[in-house]
Amino acid sequence: MTSTEDEPADRRVHRKSVQLSDAQLVYELRELLGFQLVADIGPVKETRAVRQWADGDRKPSAATMARLRSAYLVAAILHEHYSSSVVQTWFSGLNPELDDSIPAVLLRDGPLEQTGPAVLAAARAFIAAVDPSEDTIRKA
Repeated sequence: MTSTEDEPADRRVHRKSVQLSDAQLVYELRELLGFQLVADIGPVKETRAVRQWADGDRKPSAATMARLRSAYLVAAILHEHYSSSVVQTWFSGLNPELDDSIPAVLLRDGPLEQTGPAVLAAARAFIAAVDPSEDTIRKA
């Protein structure tokens, strides 16, 4: 087995995503995406539920956690390369790799076995396709 320093970011992030408790994962996802986007993916109407999930005071359903885990995987991979604000914008904007759909909406509404891999592939394409002259949007 290789050390974590030699491991590709995708695999390192994936391992972390399956090892985090539900509350820890929601807390970290909230830090990456903000309360509202996590609530939208949840889907819950109030951001209070997101706080309760992160604090361990309330437990989301298994289906909700599967969506949040997929969102975390994508967000954390993007965050390896970009700031949180870029990750938030990517999640909430129209995406040409997804037929101009919004990644957060796809993760919330679509069948996860299809939308999860599609959103992850779109994130990987976004990372791979950045023009080096636009490198100013990358993480400092």
